[in-house]
Amino acid sequence: MKPMPDKAEVALEYPDKLYIGTFEGSSQFETHWDETGVTLTLHQAGGADDRKTVRVHLRFRLLAEILQELAGHTEKMSKPGAGEERLLPAVEALNRALQRRVAAWKTIVEDESVKALSPKDEVSILHIME
Repeated sequence: MKPMPDKAEVALEYPDKLYIGTFEGSSQFETHWDETGVTLTLHQAGGADDRKTVRVHLRFRLLAEILQELAGHTEKMSKPGAGEERLLPAVEALNRALQRRVAAWKTIVEDESVKALSPKDEVSILHIME
């Protein structure tokens, strides 16, 4: 887990209940990939009244759609803010990392010796690459 550099707000709305949580200050976050998508965990340590954890898992197709939606909304915004400027290097780093991963996978798949791998061996290689 890493310290939270900024504030996050979470609202979970049910027909008869509303849960709202704020994570900041001493809160922590963690992200990771798995074979189906991305998980984000927000955690606030403390006593029984203060302690809370939120975990969200987004499958890749949904995450891709969310990013496309954000791209479309970005052009409609009036003026850029400081927060958006902080996003640019992070998005560029993610883009480079994904490009390297896809290129490495294509190289492995094109290798004739890999074509003879069993599905179990393919999964093992994917875990090693992570």
